[in-house]
Amino acid sequence: MTTLYIAEKPSLGRAIAAALPKPQKKGDGFIQCGSGDVVTWCIGHLLEQVEPDSYHERYKKWSLVDLPIVPDTWQLRPRKSASKQLTVVKKLLKGATQIVHAGDPDREGQLLVDEVLDYCKVSKQKKSQAQRLLINDLNLPAVKKALKQLRSNNEFIPLSVSALARSRADWLYGMNMTRAYTLLGQKAGYQGVLSVGRVQTPVLGLVVRRDEEIENFVPQDYFTLHALIPYQEGNELFDIRARWKPSEACKPWQDEEGRVIQRKLVENVAARIANQPATVKKSENKQTKSNAPLPYSLSSLQIDAAKRFSMSAQQVLDTCQSLYEKHKLITYPRSDSRHLPNDHYGQASQVMAAISNNASSLSSAVSNADMSLRSKAWNDSKVDAHHAIIPTPKQSSSVLSANEEKIYGLIARQYVMQFYPAAVYAEALLEFDIQGGLFIAKGKKLLKPGWRVLLGGKAATDNNNDQQDDVVPPLDVGTTLHCREGEIKDKKTEPPKHFSEATLLQAMTGIGRFVEDKSLKKILRETDGIGTEATRAGILDTLFKRQLLKREGKQVRATPAGRGLIHALPDESTYPDMTAHWEFQLQGMAERTQAYEPFMDTLQQKVAMIMQQVKQSPVPTSLNNLPKVERPAYKKRKFSKRGKKSA
Repeated sequence: MTTLYIAEKPSLGRAIAAALPKPQKKGDGFIQCGSGDVVTWCIGHLLEQVEPDSYHERYKKWSLVDLPIVPDTWQLRPRKSASKQLTVVKKLLKGATQIVHAGDPDREGQLLVDEVLDYCKVSKQKKSQAQRLLINDLNLPAVKKALKQLRSNNEFIPLSVSALARSRADWLYGMNMTRAYTLLGQKAGYQGVLSVGRVQTPVLGLVVRRDEEIENFVPQDYFTLHALIPYQEGNELFDIRARWKPSEACKPWQDEEGRVIQRKLVENVAARIANQPATVKKSENKQTKSNAPLPYSLSSLQIDAAKRFSMSAQQVLDTCQSLYEKHKLITYPRSDSRHLPNDHYGQASQVMAAISNNASSLSSAVSNADMSLRSKAWNDSKVDAHHAIIPTPKQSSSVLSANEEKIYGLIARQYVMQFYPAAVYAEALLEFDIQGGLFIAKGKKLLKPGWRVLLGGKAATDNNNDQQDDVVPPLDVGTTLHCREGEIKDKKTEPPKHFSEATLLQAMTGIGRFVEDKSLKKILRETDGIGTEATRAGILDTLFKRQLLKREGKQVRATPAGRGLIHALPDESTYPDMTAHWEFQLQGMAERTQAYEPFMDTLQQKVAMIMQQVKQSPVPTSLNNLPKVERPAYKKRKFSKRGKKSA
């Protein structure tokens, strides 16, 4: 019996072969192992969606008349750069009696190998007996352990269905919408490509609306009032600062955020409380704890790296792939999980030793860690095919690039934090009644930094609280002090800040706050936003390459073409609501609660309706007078490679 292992990439194939019996014999695109078993690999996707002209020659010329383009039978073709390797895999499949699927542990990795099995016409019986190998760590002990935990590939068919639906839906929506709006742009004299995607376009919409909100922002005056209440503690005399909380009767003089916009009202209250008794109506003193943040998912790592090092999402992903494949210093990076399996806890001391060796700046942090602690990171119920990104137990002497050092350092520090105690704060609250008005004083003080010591500098002791410097003494309810005066401050509302790459990634993962529909908010919470860990970096990169977004320092802004496109499109294409429904249904397919056919049928009807509207409507005015395109925004649209350019 010959077993054929099909890995997603050559690096994974070599790691699997190293864990199988020796001797090895390397062939062209495969490795023969001592047991007679063979390891081969894909090179990412070996197959890709065909272009529309493969369905009919007339689609070579872009025309509104031909839209929508809806394939009767979906077709794949070998990628030019991968056709040789596909031939190798096809030949090996014919001679194999057992197949082990070793794609990456996510829905794209599942589809990547499954579609090859289908394309090569592997028999139903052989496919039904195929096994699944899930690898998160390319080091030899981890691969050997994974080889002992093979599962039936049939368990993962729903992941394939979900990825297939995403791929086809992105093609159907993106290809038709991009052709339609590029043709409208051409009618208006714009020669660039106006690409549309179900994730990229709502992201572009976020930036356009933020830019315009800032441009159209008109600052408004508002006023705050604090009661200054002298208090002596020992030899120290200071003021308790208690902020006025307006009553319901004051609503006509407040804005929608509750800020007082009538100065005369504040002046009247200030005059009324001056030199009046201040009686404590509520007093709270408590200690609170803040546990260490969990290990990283890819998005949370990209956000932190953007904030700390100004690295783009794509740079972080590329660096992670190098640390994973080339150096084998971190686990699988395209992860959306921030938890770890319980059995990983047994490796903790080895991982910490590796960190101490590989990142000398963290060696003292490792020495001071309490290995008896066990954070909430270890939780089997929150781990499926892949877990959080953490360092591997490998101790390396190889030299890392500057970016590799930075990213490894972040991942390692986050792991070390799991063995540090919680940060402890003292929080105090006093509510005063002064002439019938409610005044509140709050204070927060860091007592024990715990895990925060690993942040270094000011961050280690920062309370992250606007009122951290206010002193709020412990007073009993009923205590009466004296309010000396009311302090009025004139303030102005400020516009929101332009997006940066970090805040844009945060917006994609926390997209729910940008929609009003409560049921949608719930969907977005359940699906972790729009896009996936594997595609978000590519989506942002695509928007920059297609000249719809641009960087200005750390800021991300929309280009005139980006704005024109957003204003030309129907609202539903530019807000996250539609893609939230998609993500929910795609996740449902992965969990066997949603069927493929109804999803695709509904989408086809939606695209047909939009195409009809485009044909019947005049050219949107927002597409007039767009700047000349000096160079093509991109050469040719691809819809298949690891999902990176398909949204």
